[in-house]
Amino acid sequence: MDCVARGSAALAERPERTARGYRRFRCRECRKGYNERSGGLLNRTQYPSDVIALVVLWRLRYRLTLRDLAAMFLQRGFVFSHEAVRDWEAKLTPVLADELRQRRRGKGGAGRRSWHEDETYLRVRGRWCFLYRAIDRRGDLVDTVLSEHRDMAAAKAFFRSAKSATGMTPERVTTDGHRPYLRAIRSTLGRDVKHRTSAYKNNRLEQDHRGINGRIRCMRGFGAFEAAARFCRGYDELRSHLRTRSRHAQHVPANRRRLLHLRRATAALAILRAA
Repeated sequence: MDCVARGSAALAERPERTARGYRRFRCRECRKGYNERSGGLLNRTQYPSDVIALVVLWRLRYRLTLRDLAAMFLQRGFVFSHEAVRDWEAKLTPVLADELRQRRRGKGGAGRRSWHEDETYLRVRGRWCFLYRAIDRRGDLVDTVLSEHRDMAAAKAFFRSAKSATGMTPERVTTDGHRPYLRAIRSTLGRDVKHRTSAYKNNRLEQDHRGINGRIRCMRGFGAFEAAARFCRGYDELRSHLRTRSRHAQHVPANRRRLLHLRRATAALAILRAA
C-alpha cells in the first residue's frame, strides 16, 4: 500500500499489529502511521473486513433480509444491527459491481454478439419502476439499468450502458417489439444491428428475470431509487460472476460446480475486503 497522506511508497512495516490483527506501517517521509485498512471504505469499522465482506456477499446473493443477517451473525458472536448491514451494503456494493463489470468487459466471444433485451418491474416507494436487463446468447449478463420510465430516453440510456459494459456492439438484438427499441438501437448501436421482435425467442430472458424477482420479493420493495438501482446492479453482477455454466443448459458435475463457486466467491470476497 501507499501513504494515505502523500501517496508515497516509502513505507516501513512495524512489528506490532492492530487490535484486529492488521499490519501497521509508518511512512518514512511524513512519519505518520497507518494500517492495512487506512484510507479504505472499511477504515475505523469495529468488525473484521472478512466478516463485513461475507455479510455483503450473502446480502446480495441470497434471499436474506437485513434482520436475517444480523440474527445469523449474532449466533456467531458478532453483534450489529440491520442498519449496519444496510450501511455496509451501500458502501461496498458499487465497488464490487464496478470491479466485476470491468473484469467481464470485452469477454464472451461470439456469444456476446447476440443480445436478448427486456424489462421487468419492481416497486420503489410504492411506485412501479422498470428494470432493463439483457443477456447474451449463452445466458451471460450484458447489463442492468433501472429506470423510472419506460420510454425512448430510458431505452437509449440502457443500450449506451450495455455497449459500455461489454465493450462491443452486437450483431442482433431481440426484444418484445416495444416501439422505442428500434429507434434506440439505430441511434446508439448503429443501423447495421439487426433488430428481431419475437416473444418466444426471449423466453430465456423471461426465465432469467426470476432471479432478481425472487431475490427482492422478501424485501417488499425499496425506499429509495438509488438504493434499488445499486442493489439490482450488484445482484446481477454477482449472480453472473458466480454462474457455473458457460452456455445455456450445460451439464456441470456437482464437484465442478462446488469448485467453481468456491473460486469465484473467494475472488468476490477479496474485492470486498480490499475496498
